[in-house]
This record gives sequence, structure tokens and C-alpha cells, in this order.
Amino acid sequence: MTRPLRIQYPNAYYHVTCRGNAREAIFRDDEDRKTFLTLLARSAYTFEVEILSYVLMDNHFHLLLKTPRGNLSEFMRHFNISYTSFFNRHHNRVGHLYQGRYKAFLIEADSYLLEVSRYVHLNPLRIQKEEKAIQKEKLSFLKSYTWSSFPGYIRTNNRKPFVNYREILFYLGGDTPSGRKRYTTFVAEGLKKEIKNPFVSAKGHGILGRSSFVEKMRETFLNLDTSFREQPQLRRLKIFLSPQELIENLLHLTGKSLKDVVPKRSRGLERAMAMEMLYRHCGISQTEIGRIMGGVDYSAVSLARRRLRDKMEKDKRLMVRYEELEKTLARVPSLSNK
Repeated sequence: MTRPLRIQYPNAYYHVTCRGNAREAIFRDDEDRKTFLTLLARSAYTFEVEILSYVLMDNHFHLLLKTPRGNLSEFMRHFNISYTSFFNRHHNRVGHLYQGRYKAFLIEADSYLLEVSRYVHLNPLRIQKEEKAIQKEKLSFLKSYTWSSFPGYIRTNNRKPFVNYREILFYLGGDTPSGRKRYTTFVAEGLKKEIKNPFVSAKGHGILGRSSFVEKMRETFLNLDTSFREQPQLRRLKIFLSPQELIENLLHLTGKSLKDVVPKRSRGLERAMAMEMLYRHCGISQTEIGRIMGGVDYSAVSLARRRLRDKMEKDKRLMVRYEELEKTLARVPSLSNK
């Protein structure tokens, strides 16, 4: 049986969840949770994914996110492999951590984004002892729940730098004291009455939205005979330069030759910079970048990009050099605009 087609396109919104294999814990201690968030932040940066809200439970997690590049599958594959590898090393185990593939629901933002964020932030109350608490105690518990983005929506000093709080708060007046107060009130209203699972109506097709949105998505994506990867019109991004143009201009700016950057045996910062810029400015996947850069696989591309970022964090001069190259490349007219 073939897997259902993932609906992916630039600036799509998703609710994503993963559960532990056989419902076993995927977080055994706080080190697991801290590393999970570190890897989430790193993966979000690498794949340019925006995390809008999250919550970590003992045997599962919830994410509400936006994919400006339309690359949910690539992001989740990298992130889940990264955390599973850490978890297995940390606890001296082998094998699968999650129960099958992650579940993802595509969301119509204007109609359901606010509601889904509340659903995510109310999840910690499903702990048995908290289900029986009174309303005031429940809200206090949510405000102090460390492994959730909710505390950052209430007070700015509780924020994580990798979370985009503005997107949700926009619907309640913006990221201001009054907007944050309205959001707290909105979540608290979910404690007064039983909030229905918003995804019940989306089961079967994985799309949460008004009937017109669901129909449009189904007609556009789910009735295609070919895969998403074979539909370039569905992955259209803002492409500044073609891969060839970017490499040619980068070589010109750095004074390097093609053999210094592209062949598989090549080494050096310019090669890693080329990989990073190809991903960020040409709208292609790491697999495609690997083919361009001498036939390496996507994991080698990901590793090279991560090492470059680690070096730039420690070496500010290298960071400035990279940013200057990027600014210069951004001013180069694309052949598509000539």
C-alpha cells in the first residue's frame, strides 16, 4: 500500500505529532527534553522552518509550524533521525523510537491557526492528576509548564529564540502586552468548557480548514498522478539565482576555481558556503545539492552546512565574510530576470 501524498508548498502551516513506539516514553529525563529543543532549533534553522508552538509530553510531542520553503518531509526526516540518534546513544538502546511516520495535518491558517495553537498548549492538562484540578490551578500549571511554548506567549522573558510568537499573536492584536493578555484569556477559555479535538473533521484527508480550502487542496494535490517532487509548479519559491549562476558568481567573488569547490574530493570553506547558499537562494533540496557538488548524499551536505554554521558562531570574521558574500550575490541579476 502506497503512503499518502504529503501536501507541501511554500508557506504552508502544519500540526505535527509523533508518538513513541508502543507508546513508550520518548523523553526519560530533562536532558532528553533539552536536547530535543536544541535539535529542533538547529533543524528549524537549517531548513528555514518556523516553529509557532510546541509541547513535549512523556511519550509524544506536538509542533505547530510553517514551512516557507515547502519542505516539511525533508525537515522532519532530518529532525527525527537526529533526535533518535541522540536518544539511542544516551540510553544505550537501538531501534525505532517513534511509532511509524509522524502525523501531519495541513492547516488553513486564517480559520484554524489560533485554535490549533490553543489545542497544542492545552495538551499538558491530559496528565491524569491535572485533569481533576480546578480551572485556576489548571491555568497556573500551564503557565509554569517548562516544556511548552505557552509560557513564552505570556511573558517575553520566558521565550525561546527559535519560536515565532508573532504569527499567532497577530490574530489577537499583535505581540504587545494587550495581545499577550488576550491570548492568555483565549487559552483560559478552553478550560471553562471541553474543547473538541479540531482534527476530527480532518481525519482521512489530513486537511483542517473550511470546505472550500479542503476542496482546493484536494483538487490541487491529492488527485495528482505524479508525486510532489515531479510537480515543480507546486514547489515554486523565490529563486534569486540558478545553481549554475550562484556557483559561477561565488567563484568569481572568492577567486577560487571550479575544481576547488565542486568535485567530491574538494574541501574548504568555499565548498561549504556554496552548499549553504545553494540551499538558501536556489530553492533546491540537499539531495539536489549533493548531485551538483560531485555526487555526495544529502547527509554529507547537511553535515557540511552544520559545520560551517558552527565555525561561524565561533569566528565572527568568518560570519562577516559569509554575510558580505551573500549580500553581494543578492545584488547579482538573475538570468531569469534578463
